Formats: sequence, C-alpha cells, structure tokens
Amino acid sequence: MSRRGDDSISRPDTSSGSTSRERSGRDGILANPTATRVARIAGLARRQARSKHRRFLVEGPQGVREAVRWAPERVLDLYMTEAAASRHPEIWAEAKAAGLYRHLTTAEVMAAMSADAQGVLAVAAMGESNGADTLTGALEGTRLVAVLTGAQDPGNAGTIIRAADAAGADAVILLRGSVEATSPKVVRSTAGSLFHLPVITGVGLEEAVKALRAAGLTILVADSRGETDLFEAEASVACGGLLSAPSAWLLGNEAHGFAPEVLNRADAVISIPILGRAESLNVATAAALCLYASARAQRA
Repeated sequence: MSRRGDDSISRPDTSSGSTSRERSGRDGILANPTATRVARIAGLARRQARSKHRRFLVEGPQGVREAVRWAPERVLDLYMTEAAASRHPEIWAEAKAAGLYRHLTTAEVMAAMSADAQGVLAVAAMGESNGADTLTGALEGTRLVAVLTGAQDPGNAGTIIRAADAAGADAVILLRGSVEATSPKVVRSTAGSLFHLPVITGVGLEEAVKALRAAGLTILVADSRGETDLFEAEASVACGGLLSAPSAWLLGNEAHGFAPEVLNRADAVISIPILGRAESLNVATAAALCLYASARAQRA
C-alpha cells in the first residue's frame, strides 16, 4: 500500500528538500493550533471526512504503538508532544526505523487535533478489508471468528475486537448496520488490536453466513434463549465438539438480540448461565466468555 497521503491532511510540503521537523514551526515543532493541517486532522473525527480522505485517527500511546509496530504500512504520519516523546521513546524510535513521517507538536496543537490522544496521535490509511470477496479470502484456514451483527455501541465493538484478538481469533466481521470500525471510540477501545487481525466490514448477514459455511466454520449464536448453556457445552463430549470445531460466534445487538430467523440458521444457540442477580451480561463480556471457551476447546 502506498504511504503517499493527501498533503492537505497529513503531509508537509517537502519540495524544498527540508525535513518535516525543520519545517514544523518554532524550534522544529508544530506550534500553530489554528493551522489548516491541524483543523483537517481534527476533522477526521467525523465519518464524512474519514470516508472522503480514506484516513482515520489512532489516538493514544497504546493504539499508536501497535499501529507502528504491526501495521507501519498503514501509518501515514505520527504526531507526538515533546513530553510524550520522552515518555514513549520506543514509539518515536520504531516509527523512525520504519521510515514514517514524524512530527513533534506543542500540547496546544495536540489538543486541537484530538482531546483523547494523550500526546500521541497517528493518521492511518483505511484498509481495503471490506466486501464479500475480501471476506472469502480472510476466512481461508480460520478456526475462530467473531461476527458482530448490528453492533451500535462503539465501546462494545472495540472491546470485542480486543477480546477476539486476545482469545486468538483469526478475524472479526462487522456486518452492515454495525458501528464504523474506524470511528475514534472503536479504535481507542481496541487498544491496538485493530492492527493485529483482519476486521472485515461491508458484508450482510446472508453473505457472511454463506462465506462462513463455505470456509467450514460451525456457526454458533450466543443468545439467552439457547437450550444449551456454555458450561454444559464445555463439559459435554457431544456439545464440546461444537466448541472444538472451527467456529464463528455470532454476537447480537445488546438491546435487541437476534431475530428468530437468525437463530434458526445457527448450528447451535448457546446461552451463558447467570449465576448471580444480574439480569444479563454486556455483549462484550459475553463475547469474551464465548471466544475463550472455543479457544480452550480447540487447544485441548
């Protein structure tokens, strides 16, 4: 993927041959919080700007560190305050080693670009991980996949991506109608996991089910109406086969759950037992439990 960016958003004019630090204002630092570039980078918080420029923000040291380390080809520019560069020298050093564009900024400029960056911000290129063709390729050889159906809460979506990464899942699918994967809160909530595994978007439920079955994956639905609970599935030899087989967990909208026709398409509907007085589990918590149950069974 080319790293060449839209100069109006992420790149300085280098026609003079000087480096970005030499041309960044006072003492080599981007110092003007009202500069056009600053405003346009801040504008990437809006979906319309992200769609137009095919760029998104990565805010905070954890997310930026993982982007630089695991997906440097997607990082167009790195911005750090001097204080943050002192606290996180490894980010600056790895970005330099990868040949990335780096810019020091004042705290005022950083605040104007993002209120959540903690002094560390990157502009990243959107991947091309969308559509049925991409999904088919991404599912080759997979054993564990998380599928988000109608996920609207960005914090939950990002946390599920993070949990899937931690459980060793091979991919995450965000079906149409789910929150945008590159919205700032989703990206922050993944804590860098967005750059560790494929996150596929732009496919509908029917396309996803067809591709999952073609890839040989068992389709499991986490739903409170399931006749088998997760503990039984783990303990039973017969049900344990469901968890040990290559599988995809469908995770529903927290408020509305699944329509009956979705439940009917599943190979198994599995509930999570509630042992205390809680009415239900947060969908991200449920996702972590289900994904780890499959991960344990597959490793047994």
